[in-house]
This record gives sequence, C-alpha cells and structure tokens, in this order.
Amino acid sequence: MKIYFIVNPTSGQGKAYRTIERKLEDVPFEYEIYQTEGPLDATRFVKEKCEEYKDEILRFIACGGDGTLNEVVNGAYGYENAEISCFPCGSGNDYVKYYGADNFTDAKSLVTAPAYPVDLIRVGDTYSINVVNFGFDTCVLKTMLKVKRMKIIGGKNAYNTGVVTAVLTAIKNKAELYADGELLNKGGKFLLCTVANGSHIGGKFCCAPKSKNNDGFMDVCAFKPLSRFKLVNLIDAYEKGEHLDDPRFKLIVKYRRCKKLEVIAPEGFSISVDGELREINKFTCEIVPAAIKFAAPGYKPEVYGEDEE
Repeated sequence: MKIYFIVNPTSGQGKAYRTIERKLEDVPFEYEIYQTEGPLDATRFVKEKCEEYKDEILRFIACGGDGTLNEVVNGAYGYENAEISCFPCGSGNDYVKYYGADNFTDAKSLVTAPAYPVDLIRVGDTYSINVVNFGFDTCVLKTMLKVKRMKIIGGKNAYNTGVVTAVLTAIKNKAELYADGELLNKGGKFLLCTVANGSHIGGKFCCAPKSKNNDGFMDVCAFKPLSRFKLVNLIDAYEKGEHLDDPRFKLIVKYRRCKKLEVIAPEGFSISVDGELREINKFTCEIVPAAIKFAAPGYKPEVYGEDEE
C-alpha cells in the first residue's frame, strides 16, 4: 500500500506541515508528504496518483480541514484502489466529529486502520462527504469569507460578524425543497437547511445527530423561518443536536431521510459543500451509497439494509 499525507500548508495557522512531520517521526512505514499549492490541487494530485498506480492500494490522508478532505474525496472518488482518511488540523474539522475525532491525530493509526465504505452526496459534478447546507449558516460563511482579512470585524471576530449579518439579513430565505418528491416548505420560505451524511457543521453544531454515513440515505433537516428572539433562544439546543427530540422544535423542523433532494431557488443563491462556498440556484443532492472507502481508527461501522427507513 502506498501512503500519502496531503497537507494544506495554510491549515493549523500555517503549522500543519511541521505538525505532521513531528507526528510521523516514529511511523515505521514508507510514505510521502505532499503540500498543496492552491485550491483543487489536492484533487489533481490524488487523481494523478490513482491513474499512475492503478494496480496498487493507495491511502490518501487529508491533513487540513473539511475543505482539504473534500478535495481528496473528489480526487479519489471512482477509483477502487483508493482509500482515504483525515488528520484534522483545520478550523472546523466537522466530518471526524461523526466518529468522536479522538484517534485521528495518531498517524500510525491512520495508516493501519481498516477502511470501510461510506456514502457520499453528489451535488452536480462534485461530491460531499459531510454536509451540504444553505440558508442562514451559508450567509454566515459568505460573510466570514468577505471580512476575514478586515480589521476589527475580521480575523477572530469574523464568525461573530457573520452571525450578526445573518440575523439581520437571512432569517427568511427563498427556495423550494423537495425530499424524494415531497415539498418540505410550503410557500418556499425557510431559515436553514442541512443535507447530511456526517453529523456536524460550523465547528460545533450537531446538525444531524441521527445521521449514519453508510446507510444509503441523506438526513435532511429544514427549519421554518423564526423570529430573531426565538432563534437566539433555540440556538443552544441546536448546537447540542437536541432539535430532533426537543418539543419546542416540533412545528419548526421538517426532518426526512431520503435519497434525493431537489432545490429550486432564485438567482444568486449560495450553498456550502463541506464548508466550501458555491453559487447555484437549481440543483439536486443525491446519495451515492458505499461510494468511497474511509479509514477511521478504532471504529467498526454498523451494517444497514437497503430497505431500512
């Protein structure tokens, strides 16, 4: 097996490469460390290696955040000889929270752990391993990217700036959401929507506490528009992943497990795919069962039947 640690040099406040080097000092395996040179470079690198070594098992370990993992996923998808894992050193590290994230910083375990098939979500010509989301929290992300290099409102304050902006401008969003043909939001209004294969977004929000990443279904959760006061009062429960069982959310949340979500939105609509911003207004999210092999140290997945709802 050939092993590649793919490092986003901007992750971990620019310390990702040195961190990985230290972690690999006692690893008794041959490996290669590759530093990405810009957006989508990880995807290119992974595809090239998969084509070059078609008869060998290749394990690609994404060293960065969810964006780096997403690029590795999109490079490895479609190649039977490719396996992936993740050394989390980004800002959110949301996907590994599905597994508890405890063992993902042990480099030896990332190399030796067995790889199991997991699902992906297809959005147009790209794939998500964690969550596709849009509405309120995408406004937060869009604002953060816009102000992150500004003084006072940017830097460590960028997230708070994003939340304030979303509270002021993104309480009522427009789009029609069809889960396996069922309209989830009569009138076409919503606060936010998550389409989950993993469980977390935004670094701390457990958006899909019941999600299983190998059951052949997506977990879709759509919130009706809320008053700003009610949103503030419910945000803590949403962060903890209590919104599917808390009676206060009964008339607010539409939750479905489905195989396809169709979205029809106005021009200029933005979505987040594993934390990466895209502008698209008509699209379909579709589950791709057992699409890629993922190595999670210390984890043995449950097995789900095709007919399980």
